[in-house]
Amino acid sequence: MSLHPCVAAVRLAVRRCLAGLPSPGVVVVACSGGADSLALLAAAVFEGRPAGFAVIGVTVDHGLQEGSAEQAQRVVAQMAALGAAETVSARVSVDSPGLGPEAAARQARYAVLDEIAPRFAAAAVLLGHTRDDQAETVLLGLARGSGGRSLAGMRRSFAGYRRPLLDVSRDDTVTACRVQGIEPWTDPQNADPSYLRVRVRSRVLPVLETELGPGVAATLARTAEQLRTDMEHLDALAEAALADLGEPLAVARLTALPDAVRRRVLRLAAVRAGAPPAELFYEHVLGMDALLTDWHGQKWIDLPGHLRAVRREGLLLFDPAS
Repeated sequence: MSLHPCVAAVRLAVRRCLAGLPSPGVVVVACSGGADSLALLAAAVFEGRPAGFAVIGVTVDHGLQEGSAEQAQRVVAQMAALGAAETVSARVSVDSPGLGPEAAARQARYAVLDEIAPRFAAAAVLLGHTRDDQAETVLLGLARGSGGRSLAGMRRSFAGYRRPLLDVSRDDTVTACRVQGIEPWTDPQNADPSYLRVRVRSRVLPVLETELGPGVAATLARTAEQLRTDMEHLDALAEAALADLGEPLAVARLTALPDAVRRRVLRLAAVRAGAPPAELFYEHVLGMDALLTDWHGQKWIDLPGHLRAVRREGLLLFDPAS
């Protein structure tokens, strides 16, 4: 009996990801119980065993919905049934002032994964974001006006994390689960139109597919991939420039940098000072840049995270907002 093409697509993506990791070893799979993460975990077990990888399944209960603890127990049972070597369930408190509920939940989830991965000496943490998630991310970034960074989308790998399924569609993961007899959980928040991402998924992308033709999600994801190399090069230049500038940041040296590098330096400096990256938009960066290149006496720019960028005595400083 031939392998279903959707199952094959998920397994191939995972196989390619694991091929770049040291073996034998351990990989952690973040699993919400949805189709994407369950398809990822099943493929990681199937591909990982012959390659010498033990798969640790981790689910995080954010406690934001009624019955979330029972759902977490169900996911643990599913991960074990799919062959995970070990399973972990963690309940977190989502309470981050200054962040929206999605960003706060994401921050809490990554904090758990950052803690668990070293315990198992994991070679990587695998995340189940798909090509459709990438397309949604690009559209959301464009709507916020966050420039090339939004067009570059989500990174395939960062700080010990990998996203094997960025070339796989959500339809593929749903079908892969169905043909393997896996029953994914449907998060009711994924149908709640109060969330901007849900409106992009359920309304905006379908309209684009209708008006522009099929394949819009794949095109957006492909655009992100093409731009990422350029973005990463510019980011590396900005990292080097910030290290060379040291602290505090001298206005004269900042203004000597090319625009594309200087604005990245400003963003990096603000994040390091405590501004949440997800809440730091391009308009904030432009405001900081105006303190350097279009200064006419303005004293500060308000930033997320209760910060202010302040020009004082030839220096750019980050102070707590009063």
